[in-house]
Amino acid sequence: MANDIVLYEIKDKVAHVTINRPDSLNALNTSVYRALGACMDEIKNNGAIRVVIIKGAGNRAFIAGADIKEMLELDVLGGEKFAEVGIAVHKKIRSLENQIVIAAINGFALGGGLELAMTCDIRIATPKSKLGLPETGLGVVPGNTGTQRLPRLVGSAAAIEMISTGVPIDAQRAEKLGLVNAVVSEEQLLTYCEELAQKIVQNSPAAIAACKHLIYQGLDMGIEQGIAMETLTFAKCFATVDQKEGMCAFVEKRRAKF
Repeated sequence: MANDIVLYEIKDKVAHVTINRPDSLNALNTSVYRALGACMDEIKNNGAIRVVIIKGAGNRAFIAGADIKEMLELDVLGGEKFAEVGIAVHKKIRSLENQIVIAAINGFALGGGLELAMTCDIRIATPKSKLGLPETGLGVVPGNTGTQRLPRLVGSAAAIEMISTGVPIDAQRAEKLGLVNAVVSEEQLLTYCEELAQKIVQNSPAAIAACKHLIYQGLDMGIEQGIAMETLTFAKCFATVDQKEGMCAFVEKRRAKF
């Protein structure tokens, strides 16, 4: 599936998804959200895809935010509907149980762009990346999960500072806060993400899917409940083909074939 505003291709079990509005710094509007949602539906139904890399077209922005021109004339009901369209896409990204999603962040990741990046499992930035939630300067709150995901990633104090000032942070501070996993050169960004993807592809898809589920579900549980869930999932792994192949390969000193 491909169209003018969201480009999509598969290479070596990796789906490359590009938000393609470089003249608007890849700003998110209803059309982009719908196209991106359709893309996520297709990826979810394709068992051959193991990793998804989301990036923005051009070299100025990952996604500079939501489209202010579209939001300018919204009333309360319109604002609610606009937020729901974006959140529906976030839910589709998080529902990719069998794929790891990487955000390749080059340039601006602001507002809805940062919120979308935070929905991804892994975030890789470049030295020119700027990350922030500037909505308070527009008279609104972040409307696509920003007030909920940001403090879970960086802590409440840093989240309140970023949201209340609206000032973007650079990639180095984002890495220190745990908002991004790594900072690499602009020239190496896609190569780094692709190499990371291939490391993921080499491991058990069943085990990775189970780990992803455990991590996200565990964040909403008490530690003892989370450990109990992990123990049960660990035990169930011993009924899988992947467990037999992985451990036999280790003993036989060969690479596992998942």
